[in-house]
Amino acid sequence: MIITKRHVSRRTLLRGLGAAIALPLLDSMKPAFADTTAEAAKQPCRLGFAYVPNGIIMQEWTPAAEGSAFDLPRILEPLAPYQDQIMILSGLTHHNGFPLGDGPGDHARAAATFLTGVHPKRTGGADIQVGISVDQLVAQNLKSATRFTSLELGCEDNRLAGNCDAGYSCAYSNTIAWRTPTEPLPAETNPRALFERLFGAESGNPAEKQKRRQYETSILDFVLEDAARLNTRLGPGDRRKIDEYLAAVREIETRIQVSEQRGEVALPSMEKPDGIPPDFRDYAKLMFDLMLVAFQTGMTRVGTFMLGHEGSTRTYREIGVPDAHHPLTHHRNNPEWIEKVVQINRCHLEQFAYLVGKMKSTPDGDGTLLDHTILVYGSGLSDGNRHDHADLPVLVAGGGNGTLTSGRHIRYPKETPMTNLYTSIMDRMGIPTESFGDSNGELTHLSDLS
Repeated sequence: MIITKRHVSRRTLLRGLGAAIALPLLDSMKPAFADTTAEAAKQPCRLGFAYVPNGIIMQEWTPAAEGSAFDLPRILEPLAPYQDQIMILSGLTHHNGFPLGDGPGDHARAAATFLTGVHPKRTGGADIQVGISVDQLVAQNLKSATRFTSLELGCEDNRLAGNCDAGYSCAYSNTIAWRTPTEPLPAETNPRALFERLFGAESGNPAEKQKRRQYETSILDFVLEDAARLNTRLGPGDRRKIDEYLAAVREIETRIQVSEQRGEVALPSMEKPDGIPPDFRDYAKLMFDLMLVAFQTGMTRVGTFMLGHEGSTRTYREIGVPDAHHPLTHHRNNPEWIEKVVQINRCHLEQFAYLVGKMKSTPDGDGTLLDHTILVYGSGLSDGNRHDHADLPVLVAGGGNGTLTSGRHIRYPKETPMTNLYTSIMDRMGIPTESFGDSNGELTHLSDLS
């Protein structure tokens, strides 16, 4: 028997004029005679976090029933097509988000503790301190396997200096990613800049960048010749995958270009970097698409996305809510205000549902990208009206390479540390950790039905 299957390196890049495009996993990247079961087991697991600010209307978030037979409340309804691939986790708490003698500043503490589990030092100066975040601990352990250690994305203000909340630095409110206890990572909010970072000039040579812009052509145009050469070495299935992948990347670039051409459209009282769509929903989906492509190509395995910074006053005219978000959350049980917050909460969830759907439809090895990913969605506050850090709104989507049993609502005892979820996630990412933040163990029932 003659084996004609040719092996292509997993790290293959399409190159041209300083541009480099990573590829999705192709059949030809698996050696001949490869055991498909073993190959699936080796599939890398990705880890993503999506953060929403100002808390949630919990009565419209929390399912009434536990276990697998539960109905999705209004806020979670957009996830109905993927209910069997999500877990709603109730009862988790960030004790270190509470004042603990520091007084006001719950919004800053909500974001600062979300991925660290550590009470931040109250300061508006340069002497900020909280703790390394779980995403960065995982990223540092996986950094040798990817081009980018991690990606930090956002849809709002990413300033890390100044005083943003009752004596707390803006660094606490405007990021959830901390490389070290004193080094916050700013979120990239400009899709054009993110696209250039992912697919632009490796050398950073200004002349090459200017040459691309002078010709007013797509970055992809410079790699098509390389793609054509690679196609001669691939089978029909892999050629189709490359064509579909390049088409998806070009679609993202086109959407960015259209947004830049519409730069005269600005949102009220907001700074709008070049390339940001005027409609929040388009903006969030574009950023989620870029995160997905980075996961798909193996450029990174870790990403965070803040749909809004803590204390956000964004308005959502696109969905008929012209009022500022944060003031609405202090609704004092006003039914009209509560309904508006529900609409905002649901709008955020719709964008996350878009990501889940795209991941579910993206092939990855012998499964889908969602099968090989752990996505955590939540907020550092539950009731925004009371600034409550207990019983937080948290859900997990994805299969985690077969380590998660989804399609359930699990209720944990009150004041179960949120960080117990993170020690469990790190274990599933191949990074066993005895403790993290204020954790006191791992969460049970994530991988079984008992």
